[in-house]
Amino acid sequence: MTDIRRRPGDGTGGLRTGTTTFEALREQAVALRREGLSRRQIRDRLHVHNNDILNRLLDGEPAPEWTKRPHAKDDLRAKARELRLRGLTYDQIQVELGCSKSSISLWVRDLPKPDRQRTPEESSAIARQGWERTLEVREQDRRETKRAATAEVGTLSERELFLIGVSLYWSEGSKDKAYDRRERVIFVNSDPGMVGVYLAWLRLLGVEEEHLRYAVTIHETADVAGAERFWAELTGAAPGQFLKTTLKRHNPTTVRKNTGEHYYGCLAVRVLQSAGLYRRIEGWWCGIVGAASQFDQPYRT
Repeated sequence: MTDIRRRPGDGTGGLRTGTTTFEALREQAVALRREGLSRRQIRDRLHVHNNDILNRLLDGEPAPEWTKRPHAKDDLRAKARELRLRGLTYDQIQVELGCSKSSISLWVRDLPKPDRQRTPEESSAIARQGWERTLEVREQDRRETKRAATAEVGTLSERELFLIGVSLYWSEGSKDKAYDRRERVIFVNSDPGMVGVYLAWLRLLGVEEEHLRYAVTIHETADVAGAERFWAELTGAAPGQFLKTTLKRHNPTTVRKNTGEHYYGCLAVRVLQSAGLYRRIEGWWCGIVGAASQFDQPYRT
């Protein structure tokens, strides 16, 4: 890892590295930026976790287009002012642009107010349309942010998958306690993506398929057979590897949100004869905690 330290009074802006000069590190950062990498990708590639230093390394280099937000506030402000001058109300501008009325108010409050000539029903209908448009724009922005974040990840190395799997298990897997010895590797989750990553991690560790057992837990009012088929297809496991499904009793007084065609309950993944593997997982997690301590510095305002 590159060891970057401050050193006042030199020509590099007070920065030196243990084995690499600031200028050489900047050349690498600029080259990666021009290849189209994001700040996060450059940070991880060069192991520079200080934002101030990263800012200096990338000074003057524009961000790639794919990392920029799709909606420019300046353009929205100019359009809002144009519509206001044409006599549109806040509600009507919200319908057109999809931004909040609080933002519109800040942008156009110095402009003259239009004459209001509509019924309360018309006002209510326009306000409802404006809110629906705002929600639509927010959803578009949400999808675009997720798409850009997905692109930042790229491919995974085996070591990255290894560390992800350890963290994933320690978050969602069973734990051994001094007062209750349970050195068994059991992972339970309802997210198909998390289950898929976990199974990829087990394959990376060399865990053989015949050592895996699966069990579905689901509410009795759900499509039990459909959920069993879903998890069987996702895991690719043989029918004999699935244990008896556990049904949760329905409580009529409880209003459940986890319903519908995409509710498949939870899947438990058990590794047989896994005491040794569990001990290694716990050791790996302790190693991650210890290694992360080098970044354990207080946040600065």
